[in-house]
Amino acid sequence: MSNVIEMRHITKMFPGIIANDDITLELKKGEIHALLGENGAGKSTLMSVLFGLYKQEKGEILKNGELVVINDPNDANTLGIGMVHQHFKLVDNFTVVENIMLGAEVLKKGILDKSSARKKVMELSERYGLSVDPDVKIEDISVGMQQRVEILKMLFRNNEILIFDEPTAVLTPQEIDELMGIMRGFAKEGKSILFITHKLNEIMAVADSCTVLRKGKYVGTVQIKDTTKQELSRMMVGRDVEFTLKKNEQNIGETILKVSEFTVPSAHSKKNAVTDVSFEVRRGEIVCLAGIEGNGQSEFIQALTGLMKNTHGTVELCGDVITRKLTVQELSEANAQDSVDNDSENTKVKLKNVRKSIRYKSEHGMSHIPEDRHKHGLILDFSLADNMVLQTYHHKEFQNFGFINKKAVYDYADALIEKFDVRSGQGSITPVRSMSGGNQQKVIIAREIEKNPELLIAVQPTRGLDVGAIEYIHHSILKSRDEGKGILLVSLELDEVMNLSDRILVMYEGEIVAELDPKNTTVQELGLYMAGSKKEERRG
Repeated sequence: MSNVIEMRHITKMFPGIIANDDITLELKKGEIHALLGENGAGKSTLMSVLFGLYKQEKGEILKNGELVVINDPNDANTLGIGMVHQHFKLVDNFTVVENIMLGAEVLKKGILDKSSARKKVMELSERYGLSVDPDVKIEDISVGMQQRVEILKMLFRNNEILIFDEPTAVLTPQEIDELMGIMRGFAKEGKSILFITHKLNEIMAVADSCTVLRKGKYVGTVQIKDTTKQELSRMMVGRDVEFTLKKNEQNIGETILKVSEFTVPSAHSKKNAVTDVSFEVRRGEIVCLAGIEGNGQSEFIQALTGLMKNTHGTVELCGDVITRKLTVQELSEANAQDSVDNDSENTKVKLKNVRKSIRYKSEHGMSHIPEDRHKHGLILDFSLADNMVLQTYHHKEFQNFGFINKKAVYDYADALIEKFDVRSGQGSITPVRSMSGGNQQKVIIAREIEKNPELLIAVQPTRGLDVGAIEYIHHSILKSRDEGKGILLVSLELDEVMNLSDRILVMYEGEIVAELDPKNTTVQELGLYMAGSKKEERRG
């Protein structure tokens, strides 16, 4: 196979960091070429250079042996290069077909021809098995469906070189299998694929070859048929990585979290997203809420942490009802009165705003690693240091006569950066927006774990992380569990569910349909419960 793309001696620099340091990459026609590396290794930067989002300081790019200049994504599209970004580039209040044709508008006598574009989208959708509703708005479809839209954008522009940046980071196991099949189909048609990922299983399953980067430098390129997961991980992080978790025996204590008959309405239909969910999390255990995306896990966690309202049920954290009921005197002290219902000796309270609800729960021992790091975890235009203290800046150690003590904040952030190996170009003052997705995730994890909570709610905690970082996060979660904390884990990664959990609660269509012991179940059985094909009779 001939080389369709050659990137020779590419160097790209940002303030305080060399993101790509003299990197050479070759992509053959009809090949699926994986790009592997730790968070911040320079993978996305290298592909952004190829797609025209960044301009390299040194090096050259060849297509089919001819030198080309790529100044922006329009140049890349003209050369047949398309890219699905880790964080999708879609307009939420546009329809599917409007997003696909955006920037490649079809005109008829100078007028936008949406019907022709719609017809082409449907033809591509049918041809490649990428079923979409062309007329629905992006804000109303799942993450997996949004990715299909991004892929159709590339096909709509007749791209032959397809770049996928962490394409499976936000997908369910079923959607991942589907995407792998689509990529194989593209390769058989002669399209060439560059595939950025941290997941070694996916590389072994779908890639032909793999180039490994480490700290911005080229490590090597290997053929997948001639290597192993262990060798790839060693190339990526420079050491051997444990793939099997070693867990200590449990030391179960009293109940930390008690959820009773919890019900949450759906934002998109009259049906409830969560219905009468009840369970407990005790000290010294990791309870995993497993399920296919869209079955109520997101709504449940958002209501539990104060980002949504529940319509029924109670939540107790360390013995306190936090949904919550207070006496009138306690209500006055909390300064949270919005409405008062005298239903008994206690008074039911609706908090004035989400911030007070989150702070109340945080100060009663709850930490939350959110599902969407951009929407609910970070303020992207704030510095790394400011994001580290978003929920604790008002504490005494960060205050100086009513003002924020910047030195204390930066010292605290520097300590967490070192402890959790957060990589950034300018240390504590780095704008979080400029950091890689995996390092953004590390900022959240460092902040939430360091608060030493009684209950840690971890939603997709290792999404977008490399194997070395995943190993560290898993050990951190196990350490919290062994110290007598309670962990509520929500994960779509079946390996993570099986290896990390002490108990598994399966949620299907907003209800708990099974409670499983990972020692006595299989991935296949778990999958049946998640798909709704099997239901366990549970005692109240």
